[in-house]
Amino acid sequence: MLYSDSLELLRKFISNVHPLSSGEWDDFSGIWQPFEARRKTVLTATGETEKYLYFVTEGVQRAFYLSNDDKDATLVFMYPPSFAGVADSFLLQQPSRYYFETLTYSRFIRTTYLQVNEMMQRYPNFRSLMLTMLSHVLSGVLERQIELQCFSAEQKFRALLKRSPHVLRLIPHKYLASYLGIDATTFSKLLGSIRID
Repeated sequence: MLYSDSLELLRKFISNVHPLSSGEWDDFSGIWQPFEARRKTVLTATGETEKYLYFVTEGVQRAFYLSNDDKDATLVFMYPPSFAGVADSFLLQQPSRYYFETLTYSRFIRTTYLQVNEMMQRYPNFRSLMLTMLSHVLSGVLERQIELQCFSAEQKFRALLKRSPHVLRLIPHKYLASYLGIDATTFSKLLGSIRID
């Protein structure tokens, strides 16, 4: 994807959330740089502070937690068009508790915390955009928390298929099982027993 196409994808994505004025967009579009990474590249590790806000234009990534006994729990998947990175580490500029890695070859445009912060200081409307996006993220996190704590394995599987049916083609099933908090065997049984439209 060309850099200009990446910016246009970003513009459309932003416009659907909270439109910016032409001047705000001109400044915002000027802070992004193209970036690409190979499959299974750790972009941010536990203990590192997230330096970048990524916008995904190609590929699939995940953020995951790795316990002391090497059990990993997938927290979130990212794929086009979406923002990516370790959000709390980026926004608070504190060490990450999670890993952020590519699952496939990935292309992004990315910007730095200093550039995003400068936009927020300069434009109240840009702060409103950030608040709106964070509100959507929080809503999704709370919905997912309910699913993890209250839903059966089948209900979690069905909720995933309703929300994002395409992930079955994009993401290896072992990571989807981790994301749902179920073992790979249960995931395979559900995959074989539930009709997928």
